[in-house]
Amino acid sequence: VKGARVDDVALMPAARHLVASAGLDASQIPGTGKHGMITKGDVLTFLRGAPPASSVQPAAATPTAPAQQSAAAASDERGVTDVKPSSMRKVIAKRLTDSKAKVPHSYAMIECEMDALLTLRSTLKAAGVKTSVNDFVIRAAALALRDVPEANAYFDLATSRVTANSDVDISVAVATDGGLITPIVRGADRLGLSAVNTTVADLAGRARKGKLLPEEYQGGSFTISNLGMFGIDYFSAVINPPQAVILAVGGSARKLVMREGELVATTTMTVQISADRRVVDDVVAGQFLAAFRVYISKPALLVA
Repeated sequence: VKGARVDDVALMPAARHLVASAGLDASQIPGTGKHGMITKGDVLTFLRGAPPASSVQPAAATPTAPAQQSAAAASDERGVTDVKPSSMRKVIAKRLTDSKAKVPHSYAMIECEMDALLTLRSTLKAAGVKTSVNDFVIRAAALALRDVPEANAYFDLATSRVTANSDVDISVAVATDGGLITPIVRGADRLGLSAVNTTVADLAGRARKGKLLPEEYQGGSFTISNLGMFGIDYFSAVINPPQAVILAVGGSARKLVMREGELVATTTMTVQISADRRVVDDVVAGQFLAAFRVYISKPALLVA
């Protein structure tokens, strides 16, 4: 397979695609292929901030990853240390900065009752069916997108038009040592809770090991970021372009609510969407969140 050249740098086809998708400077990536050509593995290694396994033209003066980190870390008189960010974190910073600067963010929040969902989860666990709260959230979001397809779209910069996504492909934010990555649960509206659980566990495990294929984290039509396990009540997330919506999920909390004239203790969870206002207006945002709350508060619909 012949390679291609970008700004006089030789890249294999898969590497060229990764470089373009991540907005990288190919001249900064060491190539380990024939005649110094950059391979897909070289790009992935560069994103993780690790040194290449080998090089046709080894540079003796190039320090190893620990040495690079030590050289990048500088302490001043007050003991403050500056650490050079990894290549992946640089890409993340650039993408999110561009998103916040160029995408008109709008926000909407809703509170969902969780008691029925937590009871169902306990019942499933007793029956040997493993699920997490996040599995229910993914399934509920997928069905809500199916019910409100206007929220499952994106703004096409090339045509300046809103374009509908053909599938419900949900990106799930996963924290790794190198930075945040969003593996995709494809066709999530067609998966049951057990299938969602198995798929997410597999993707998250391989994401933390840096073993995802590019097509497993590039794309997606909607993102979910869950910080509930850290005790966060609610938060605002930055949209993951070219997607138009990201769902920020907070933790569950017990509270008293008035129901038929009486105070009743219940468990609630607050979620907030950040939406591209060019794609999702206030009405569509409200419709999506209302549908999502129905599925969360009536979880039997998620196993139907």
